[in-house]
Amino acid sequence: MTKQHRITLLPGDGIGPEIIAVAVEVLEAIAQKHELKFSFTEALIGGAAIDATGEPLPEETLTACRHSDAVLLAAIGGYKWDNLPRHQRPETGLLGMRAGLGLFANLRPATILPQLINASSLKPEVVAGVDIMVVRELTGGIYFGQPRGVFTTETGEQRGVNTMAYSVSEIDRIAKVGFETAQKRSGKLCSVDKANVLDVSQLWRDRVTAMAENYRNVELSHLYVDNAVMQLVRAPKQFDTIVTGNLFGDILSDAAAMLTGSIGMLPSASLGEAGMPGVYEPVHGSAPDIAGQDQANPLAQVLSAAMMLRYSLNEPDAATEIETAVNRVLDQGYRTGDIMSPGMKAIGCKEMGQVLLAALSE
Repeated sequence: MTKQHRITLLPGDGIGPEIIAVAVEVLEAIAQKHELKFSFTEALIGGAAIDATGEPLPEETLTACRHSDAVLLAAIGGYKWDNLPRHQRPETGLLGMRAGLGLFANLRPATILPQLINASSLKPEVVAGVDIMVVRELTGGIYFGQPRGVFTTETGEQRGVNTMAYSVSEIDRIAKVGFETAQKRSGKLCSVDKANVLDVSQLWRDRVTAMAENYRNVELSHLYVDNAVMQLVRAPKQFDTIVTGNLFGDILSDAAAMLTGSIGMLPSASLGEAGMPGVYEPVHGSAPDIAGQDQANPLAQVLSAAMMLRYSLNEPDAATEIETAVNRVLDQGYRTGDIMSPGMKAIGCKEMGQVLLAALSE
């Protein structure tokens, strides 16, 4: 029996439409091999939505996402919209979607592919075998805490305020995702905070430690965020699963991403409570400087589609087949400009899609 899945596509800005087109072709090809049927709905977000509607997240887009089984997002933003008021910027639409869909858990893998090990700025012996999953809390912390804003004091001086705040329930639900993710991997979880100076981090550490009693098969450790960043560069193979708050996760996941040598290869998943669709997107930006030039690397978008199949659509075999195809084209020496190295075959975004389809047909 053919299984049907409803997918909302959010191409966004810059290279977004180019890379999401490749991912859709790959999904349609995999559907034919696994008796699947995808129903795609395209919607606006980010700068494209601002240009069309005046706002970065139209209500129609949020409604379409809520009625989907999963959401595949490409990239948002660009120089064109950088000087707009904050509430009208593309990034505000992204934050609004996370809040509107209750996407509280962000999963960002950083895995060293052997074909690209020399792309890392670190020595091969340091990064060989690195396989890290960063679990980042996504809807709390300093990005959402109140009060926030720029205020004028009684003396007439302007003062900027952001509030880092977490409730016990917010900590517990992201810690649960961290522990369960670690259980599916090597059973090691590192919780990252700043409990030596922040009260909110002390509560974070207390709750994560208490929850460890329910996960005796997981080895829990704690690090302050400054030390964690240092350790990621010094000895990244000591990490397996990292769980942390919104601000620290933003920083740590980017640091972990650069261990791989190219942010253009990394997917991510943002998940909420049961019944809400997950959002899957590459971790790189919209790269407006190369938009429309057929230079973009679509592999992170394709791997995000694979994560979507695995985590939201319960199609692990199809996900694995896509991941295997990506490895196959890398083994064959095909490279876009961001991951190019001597002796490899330079191709563009569209041709990378074509060789992926060929790999899937083998």
